[in-house]
Amino acid sequence: MKGTKTLTIIKPKACENKYTGDIIKRIENEGFVIKKMVKLQLTCSEAAFFYKEHTQKPFFQELCTYIASGPIVVMQLEKANAVADFRKLLGDSPNPAEATKGSLRAEYGIDINYNAVHGSDSDLASAREAAFFFGESCCKTSANCNSDSACS
Repeated sequence: MKGTKTLTIIKPKACENKYTGDIIKRIENEGFVIKKMVKLQLTCSEAAFFYKEHTQKPFFQELCTYIASGPIVVMQLEKANAVADFRKLLGDSPNPAEATKGSLRAEYGIDINYNAVHGSDSDLASAREAAFFFGESCCKTSANCNSDSACS
C-alpha cells in the first residue's frame, strides 16, 4: 500500500464561486480525513516557489498568477492509498472538459487554466507540498520566496 497522506488545494475560482463546502463534503464522503486545513492567499513569489518544477514550462507565469489571484484552501488529507485515490476523485485530466464525469475537476472547474482543485501527484510531492504549507520550510517563514516576477 502506498502512503496515507496527500495534499489538495481548492483554487481561487472555486473559492470565489463558493464551491469550497461542496468540494470538502465530496472529499470527506470519499473517506478522506482532513488532518490539517488553512485558508490563505499566496503571493506571486510564494506561488513561483511552490511551482518551481514548472519554471521552464510555457504555462508557468499564468499558473502562478492564477494561484495567487485569490484565497485558496489547502488541506492535508489522510486515507489508505491517499494519492492514487485522490487523483481518481480529481479526474484523469486537469481540463474539466476532458476530466472524468462526476470528478471534482469536471464538476467545479471552468477550463484547463482555471481548474478547481490541485492534488499531489506522488507521495514525495505530497510530503514536499505539506512541508511548504504546514512545515517549518513553509514559504511564509522562508527567505526562499523573494521574487514577484512570476506574476509580472
